[in-house]
Amino acid sequence: MTEERLRPPAAAAPGVDLPTGRSAAEPPGLTAHARANRAAWNRDSDEYQERHGDQLRDSGGLAWGVWQVPESELGVLGDVTGLDILELGCGAAQWSIALAKRGANPVALDLSDVQLSHARHLMVEAGVSFPLVHASAESIPLPDASFDIVFCDWGATTFSDPYLTVPEAARLLRPGGLFAFSGYTPLYRLCLELDQEIAGERLVHDYFGMHRFVEDEYYVEFMLPYGEWIRLFRRNGLAIEDLVEIRPPADASSTYTMDAGFEWARRWPYEHVWKLRKEG
Repeated sequence: MTEERLRPPAAAAPGVDLPTGRSAAEPPGLTAHARANRAAWNRDSDEYQERHGDQLRDSGGLAWGVWQVPESELGVLGDVTGLDILELGCGAAQWSIALAKRGANPVALDLSDVQLSHARHLMVEAGVSFPLVHASAESIPLPDASFDIVFCDWGATTFSDPYLTVPEAARLLRPGGLFAFSGYTPLYRLCLELDQEIAGERLVHDYFGMHRFVEDEYYVEFMLPYGEWIRLFRRNGLAIEDLVEIRPPADASSTYTMDAGFEWARRWPYEHVWKLRKEG
């Protein structure tokens, strides 16, 4: 897929092909929570990459979740050779860089211009080139039916309203295309102890009606009940192929602050991967 094919109308041009540097105009039409998340990620991106970049690099880029379970074990994306792929919430684009090396045609999107600056740096180091899109996953300035795969590993689908992001992913997929995304599970959210970053052994939040959560006074995250996820997928022509509930290996380690939650995640699903197929 060429950059020319991806170029949106002139009004959305500031959101595409971010120039080298660490600042960019705010993408147009951001929701209030997207604006808050952009500010938070721009503030924290350098620290995030310093803390987690080595783990993401050492995994080769092709691994899921906080314990970096290899794609070769989960088999979510399959053979990517020659496929047009959009990564939502790419961060420093470790996934997209690895996919480009596998022969895919990636496009990497992130709301944070600082994260995309890190992506530019890693792309140069890796000797690969592909478009970066500075935009919210809730409003993507790219044409309909442009991709064979749209995916996200914890990124934009955690911090974007699913009622906006799922229709966008479906719009961008070609018939038969794959939408896959990972994140924490509704069960984890229900058991998350108040004012802590770990889950306990009892339900402490309401299941019905869950949608929007404010974390650390800065980040806005989203989660739906399982039934509402399924109805949302069906309304947008997405058929469920699988729900991969990830259990970390017994010897797993992570740079993410999961030490206290490791035993919990060995007993109950902390994170999962939805695997969906565009009908038609």
